[in-house]
Amino acid sequence: MVNCCGLITANKDPVPLKSIEVELEVRDHVATVVSTLNYENKEDKPLEAVFVFPLPGDAAVCHFSAQIGQTQIVAEVKEKQKAREEYDDALSSGQQAFLLEESEQSPDIFSLSVGSLPPGESASIRLDYVTELAVQADDGLRFCLPAVLNPRYQPLGSGGSGGVQVTSVPASLVPYSLSFSARVSSPRPISKVESSCSLDPLQYLNSEQTQATIKLAAGHKFDRDVELLIYYKDAHQPTAVVEAGQASAELGSLMGDPVVMVSLYPEFPQSVMSSVASCGEFVFLLDRSGSMDCPINNSKQQETRISSARDTLLLLLKSLPMGCYFNIYSFGSSYEHIFPKSVEYSQQTMEEALKKVGEMGANLGGTEILSPLQHIYSQSCIPSQPRQLFVFTDGEVGNTKQVLDLVKKNSGSHRCFSFGIGEGSSSALINGLAKEGGGHAQFITGTDRMQPKVMQSLRFALQPAVVDISVTWDLPKGVSVTVLSPPITALFQGQRSLIYAQLTGQSPKAAEGCVTVKYSLAGHPSQNQLRFSLKPAEDTGSTVHRLGARTLIRSLEMEERERRGQPDGGLKEKVVQLSVQSGVSSSFTAFIAVNKADGEAIQGPLVRRNIPIAWMGVPPSKSRNLRMGAAIFKMDDEFEMADDVPPVMPKQPPRDPLLQLVSLQQASGCWLLDPALSAALGKTSEEVDKSKPAPVNSDVWATVLALIWLHGFKKDAKEEWELLAMKAASWLRSQNAPCLTECVEAGNALLGCSMQKDVLGL
Repeated sequence: MVNCCGLITANKDPVPLKSIEVELEVRDHVATVVSTLNYENKEDKPLEAVFVFPLPGDAAVCHFSAQIGQTQIVAEVKEKQKAREEYDDALSSGQQAFLLEESEQSPDIFSLSVGSLPPGESASIRLDYVTELAVQADDGLRFCLPAVLNPRYQPLGSGGSGGVQVTSVPASLVPYSLSFSARVSSPRPISKVESSCSLDPLQYLNSEQTQATIKLAAGHKFDRDVELLIYYKDAHQPTAVVEAGQASAELGSLMGDPVVMVSLYPEFPQSVMSSVASCGEFVFLLDRSGSMDCPINNSKQQETRISSARDTLLLLLKSLPMGCYFNIYSFGSSYEHIFPKSVEYSQQTMEEALKKVGEMGANLGGTEILSPLQHIYSQSCIPSQPRQLFVFTDGEVGNTKQVLDLVKKNSGSHRCFSFGIGEGSSSALINGLAKEGGGHAQFITGTDRMQPKVMQSLRFALQPAVVDISVTWDLPKGVSVTVLSPPITALFQGQRSLIYAQLTGQSPKAAEGCVTVKYSLAGHPSQNQLRFSLKPAEDTGSTVHRLGARTLIRSLEMEERERRGQPDGGLKEKVVQLSVQSGVSSSFTAFIAVNKADGEAIQGPLVRRNIPIAWMGVPPSKSRNLRMGAAIFKMDDEFEMADDVPPVMPKQPPRDPLLQLVSLQQASGCWLLDPALSAALGKTSEEVDKSKPAPVNSDVWATVLALIWLHGFKKDAKEEWELLAMKAASWLRSQNAPCLTECVEAGNALLGCSMQKDVLGL
């Protein structure tokens, strides 16, 4: 019988992973991560340990080595099947071996096999990767060290193969410790670093505050992702970094030539940005799998992921412009929609949708997102109503690559905005949906509120779409450029776009290059230009080359999947060649290290031990053994598939006053004068009626009061209600109401505020 908590082996011996040490170096918006995993075999037999763990979805794993006693073995990248055969051969001949491979289904899950660890022996395994830091809506750069690998739901019949047995444990009981330190440097001052975990104070290393160190506070339990948000002053400066090629690599090859990384922050004309689109088809896709019933964070137990998503949909529906179209889909093992196809936004359709949203629970079983997406894409687009897709999920999906391929295939017809809810959501899925769908990704973790992040993305969705994007290069004679990044398909105000390119040929000293991005916005042609020195930066190592290689590898892998079953022009071979040459992992290669040092073969039968991983998705009582198919969890019926069990509705906490007021707004933007509004404002109906100026229409009075209350009492939540307040102000202006100044003065007197008309948008 397998012990359900996974803390001890069948012999009641401790599991072999003892500790993890992580060192992070951030240079501007690129991170290098060095992780050391320390093992010890306390059993009396040789061990094979298997450890399955998450990494950021766009990480480029570029070094893997093992230290056993005084011997260090550095792994090589080889074609995956060859690496597996070499590993098996080494174990069967009594040698120590280590195998690191990326999952077939999702690029953010790796499995590490530690083979033939003799009794009493210790091993330290070092894993290095580089990754770009994503820009958040508030300009923070997000680094996430995934500690939590949630069970990934594998749809039936999706062909997960292989078999790694993994024991899952309650996160608070993970038996190994974590130490984590970070060093940050940037051309611009570092204004602050925030985290979902307790940190020691930020230590600046120079007077300019462009270098600093930060550490996790002592006693951190590795029970949740370690998330850092790094803020620089003047973050929106475009930059270019040129990195010299490796002297040992062949000139003309990717690793032998210089590579440039260009980061652009387009700034759009204010006249265009101040106008909000009044059209569009808004499709909301909500995860209702069993795991959405978990708390959204560790501190506020009663707020679940699904209840936060319901509140967010209320704000979204109230903020939509009149004249647009919308629909709401929800999914688990099956999927549902509120309307057979998208409908025009009106008071009637909004009320019908809100009634159904209020009844939504986390009761639809597993996490099968592919079918509802296929259905949405099969619907014809509405002329002159650009489709905007919003996906809300805790990201526990097994067939990530299949999902992203589908989104990319349909990227010409829509923009996709994605939201990863709670600890352990798949960065490969959430970032990939936005990247392939030309939208924007957000993660909601720790004590974050979902609403402001989602409303920020709605503002992006209401921006005019940027079209006809082209990138041109102006370089000195004798220098040519090969772009490694896929074409830019989306630009948003103030959001970074990254381009990697290989520079071939000799350039004169002090030479400059220039990159120009041209595009059309709301019918106006625009461009952003960046001049940069071709002189290579110092001390960047091979970071830019490896990120460039990773970008190209991902594009080629996706192209290979699209062409599966057809002649692919040797795409798989190209990926393997590029992966081996650059030393960067891919889905077709693996890192293999074999200890070939002289010594006796390890004696005795090999015992397999699986390292437990933290599992945040299920209460400890439901924690159980899971089977990994090609390093992806395959769920059983006990938790996610509980379709036939009626949901237990938790006792509802008192409603947030802001949401109470918002729920009363009409689709047109106005409020009606009724007892429910008076109660939401904290007044009696009599007080509200008595204060109304005589000539003023009751709906105008109600709407002015709601606007004053929002600005006066909920200023700190402005991101959440700003769009629906703009709609209310627009409705008031359209009424040409007399005595508006007198109305605002009377409203201020009633509510104890001092708001000016212009602040209210009037």
